[in-house]
Amino acid sequence: MKTLQIKARHWAPCGAIALLLYGCFALPAQAQDLTGRLASIKDRNTIVLGYRESSVPYSYYDNNEQVIGYSHDIALQIVKELKAAINAPNLQVKMIAVNAQNRIPLIQNGTVDLECGGTTNNKERAQQVGFSDTISVTETRLLTRTNSDIHSFNDLNGKTVAVTAGTTSERFLRSYVHEKNANITIISSRDHSASFMTLETGRAAAFFMDADVLASQRATAHNPQEYVVTGEPQTREAIACMLPKGETQLKAIADRTIARLETSGEGEALYKKWFMSPIAPKGINLNLPMSDAMKAVFQHPNDQPMDD
Repeated sequence: MKTLQIKARHWAPCGAIALLLYGCFALPAQAQDLTGRLASIKDRNTIVLGYRESSVPYSYYDNNEQVIGYSHDIALQIVKELKAAINAPNLQVKMIAVNAQNRIPLIQNGTVDLECGGTTNNKERAQQVGFSDTISVTETRLLTRTNSDIHSFNDLNGKTVAVTAGTTSERFLRSYVHEKNANITIISSRDHSASFMTLETGRAAAFFMDADVLASQRATAHNPQEYVVTGEPQTREAIACMLPKGETQLKAIADRTIARLETSGEGEALYKKWFMSPIAPKGINLNLPMSDAMKAVFQHPNDQPMDD
């Protein structure tokens, strides 16, 4: 598959019944005229995928600046399904780097067709863009130095906390400070690596973010043993692929692909590959077992946000 990189429902039945329903839902893209974004993709013979440069293990660069990761593998499976659905075996894949600040605008303005990074599906964002079925579930916690006196949110008084700009974690933290009138200074950085550097260099006492992001930053640190993921989870979030709002044909293909992966065992194998095994480029292992919430999603694929 030739690629060009540019830097810049609710509950569904499981098993065979689920796959049958997903297949039926996708029939309009095959049996009827293509509309909307699928028609555009077919006409230009190209699909544009948005990816993240450093969202380990979801979507990030290897040593050769090739995109790899759990979400990226799922995106490629969706592309494979889409090729068959629209009869475009030679469909080209163009890739554009996105970040937390521009990923939604790039979907809205038509620059990106599908983004599979580490994006949270919530009710507010669902007013702006569409989301596939959930591909992962994460919880927000704190990353601190092992020898710090921070063990929970209650220990953040008078401290500086790093968070990545444009994320739901940033929004939660700012709301928390406002509602609790907490004495917490917030430093927002462009990406996760910069947020961790704020902690690493001592400018922040903790880094607040999704637990899988924190685990990846800890695993890639010069001295991982100096850091610990701690504190009670503050939020639980559904991670999904993002697509233009109202694009039912494209969503049907994405959902059908994800349902097949999650109910067949392929999705569990992908999870173990990226969350429970050494991964490129440095052979780090996040050692994050699948949560009960994520197991439930795999048993019953759905596109429900978790902020109800």
